[in-house]
Amino acid sequence: MRPFTYERATSAGDAAARVARTPGAKFIAGGTNLLDLMKIEVETPAHLIDVNGLGLDRIEPTAEGGLRIGALVRNTDLAADKRVRRDYALLSRALVAGASGQLRNKATTAGNLLQRTRCPYFYDTNQPCNKRQPGSGCAAIGGYSRPLGVIGVSEACIATHPSDMAIAMRALDALVETVRADGSIRTIPIVDLHTLPGTTPHIETTLGKGEFITAVTLPRPIDGTHIYHKVRDRASYAFALVSVGAIVRKDGGGRIAIGGIAPKPWRVEAAEAEMPRGAKAVASRLLAGATPTRENAFKLTLVERTLDAVLAQARA
Repeated sequence: MRPFTYERATSAGDAAARVARTPGAKFIAGGTNLLDLMKIEVETPAHLIDVNGLGLDRIEPTAEGGLRIGALVRNTDLAADKRVRRDYALLSRALVAGASGQLRNKATTAGNLLQRTRCPYFYDTNQPCNKRQPGSGCAAIGGYSRPLGVIGVSEACIATHPSDMAIAMRALDALVETVRADGSIRTIPIVDLHTLPGTTPHIETTLGKGEFITAVTLPRPIDGTHIYHKVRDRASYAFALVSVGAIVRKDGGGRIAIGGIAPKPWRVEAAEAEMPRGAKAVASRLLAGATPTRENAFKLTLVERTLDAVLAQARA
């Protein structure tokens, strides 16, 4: 690990301004992703700004009937909150499906949304990676690609977004609140937070320089059966090959977001109109334009079968 300097922020606006004006600065909260990347020199921040003391660790009701979740609410606390378990069971189940108990005790809401890909070539500094070093190439294309993306990818990058929580947030149409370096605030629909790689896979979100997430807001509870189904190589502590976050209404309609297949949480609202017709019809719309590799083409079938299992569970 390379040397770095460290300080504690006194406010969200202060943190944003300091990161914006300090070359090589990064925010740090739980550190469950950043510290791992620093140890292998994928991330090499010159300065860390600790945001843990900003009081952004509360879950509060909103005037509209939803919930406002502070950026520093730990994953364990969010999953266990009785309001989340009762009204947003999809979110609670997605959180519990992620990582391990020890990591969930440290990981934060904002950090979970912003965690970086687990593509093996991104982690291997001996291999070219456009996400890690723009313009160097993508070793995953033509290499080991079984866990990687099948849709939304590009000729520059086929990495996937690893978050389970983000899949639930996308199905729930969450809003992300931020403060910019100049002190202004804005609200970003979750659909607009993460970007597709295109020719710039190193740009992973629409956040500006120093822009700091302060909270995530959920809308009013959505009626229906909430299900999160995660398919992985082992029963726990593994990232999704395919995951399905679904809210299924009594009439068979609802919402579906997919993980493990794309560079961002994958949801195609037009496909949700096909839910009463069954998994095959939904998958056909969800995966239109998919470009799998020979090694991960099985994910197309796995998406359909996982959707079928989710819809059957909802009917039962």
